[in-house]
Order: sequence, then C-alpha cells, then structure tokens
Amino acid sequence: MSIAIVTGASSGMGWETVIQIADRFGGKGIEEIWVVARRLERLKRLQRQAAVPLRLFALDLTEEDSLDVLKWELVKRAPKVKILVNAAGYGRMGRVEDGDLSGETGMVRLNCEALCGVTQITLPYMADHGRILLFGSAAGFLPQPGFAVYAAAKAFVVSFGRALNVELKKRDIVVTTVCPGPVRTEFFETEGMEGDIPFYKRLVMAEPKRVVKKALRDSMMGKSVSVYGWMMKGFWLMCKVVPHEVLLRLQDCEKR
Repeated sequence: MSIAIVTGASSGMGWETVIQIADRFGGKGIEEIWVVARRLERLKRLQRQAAVPLRLFALDLTEEDSLDVLKWELVKRAPKVKILVNAAGYGRMGRVEDGDLSGETGMVRLNCEALCGVTQITLPYMADHGRILLFGSAAGFLPQPGFAVYAAAKAFVVSFGRALNVELKKRDIVVTTVCPGPVRTEFFETEGMEGDIPFYKRLVMAEPKRVVKKALRDSMMGKSVSVYGWMMKGFWLMCKVVPHEVLLRLQDCEKR
C-alpha cells in the first residue's frame, strides 16, 4: 500500500496539507493518508472531508509511547510511504525567564524531537523518489528575543532538513523545509500566543491554502527550502547578508 503520513493534521497547515494531498494525489499513487494529532474529534471531521481514506492516530507526539505506536503500525503494515509531512508544532512568545517550564521545553520536544523521531522511524519505509516536507518557519532564519525558544527550534528544523536532503540524495528523496512567515491559522490563538498581533505580522499574514500549495509544488520541483511571499524571501536574503548581531541590535531597539 502506498501512503502519505501527516502529523499535526487536526488544524492549520497540517489539515490543509491532508486536503491538498488527497485532492492532488488521491487515485494517483496515494491510497491512504495516515493522520496524526492529539484531537481525535478533529481527525474524524477531517476524515469526512478528505478525498482518500484516512487512518487516524490520536497521539501526543511529545510522549515517547506515541512514537512506538506509529513505529509498530509501520512494522505491522509495511507500507510504501511516498510523502511524509511533519507539520506538528506550536509556539509561545515572551521572555525565557518568564515562561512556563513545560511550555518552553514542550516546544523543543514537539518541534524538534518529535519531528526528528517521526522522520527516523519512517525512513526505512520511504519509497525511493519520495518526498518529505518539514514545516519550519521564517523565525528559524534569525535568533529572536521574546520568541527565543521557538525561533531556535525552527532553526533546528531548517538545519536538519537541509542536511537530511543531502543524506537522502542517493535514494532521490527530496526533503523540503517549509519556512513561511505568519500564517492565518490557530497558531496565534493558542496559549502563550495571546494578545495583539504586531502590525508588521498582519501585513505579511498568509493564507494556509497558498502556503501549502507552494510547499507541495516546491517539493515536487526538488527544492530544499520553500519560502512563501516576496517579503519573506526578502527577509531570508537579509538574514543571509546582514550579520545577525546587527539585526539583533535592531530588534532590541524596537523593543525599547
């Protein structure tokens, strides 16, 4: 059986990715999509909307036992995984010293450890010429005071994805790290992200459907990084050219 696996499928870009994979590849190589998220009721709702059969996994990927559940299902069914999408993640704003311990460390567990774990246990079942999408963020291009743990976690995703893309070239498996700026999803409604969204973030707020569409297209074109929107591409270039120490000083001035 040829499948896709999508984590973080109960909302946001994970949800949208399931819909688009089902529409684009259903009946054209993808027979089933395995969807992973904590909220079973959301996955059941998604199941009614997707154009291909879904296999539901109501798992909290920050718990090690959850990875074992997914691993043994792979062992038992031995599917051919054509697309893997790691979209699970969350963020919290605020100074590190003011943050909740479980919330701060949880970001690292979900955004980094779980992403790495799901990828590692899936690789033996990945089809040659397959595709892996890792949802990072433009926040990973630059250290961000007030968003320090999240930005650092997404920097891990960017580095991991680009290195893995080189490792898997012999199997012609493309790893695309998706790095959007702010996206109009539930991300900004979660605990730790409350409050007014800064004007500059509203200015570049993207629609999840467009971000996912571009991400899938870039993946099929073999790109290692997918950045949506000309402003985020400009930000990416700036982070490459301007020393981070200068940009950090500018951020510090803005906050004073």
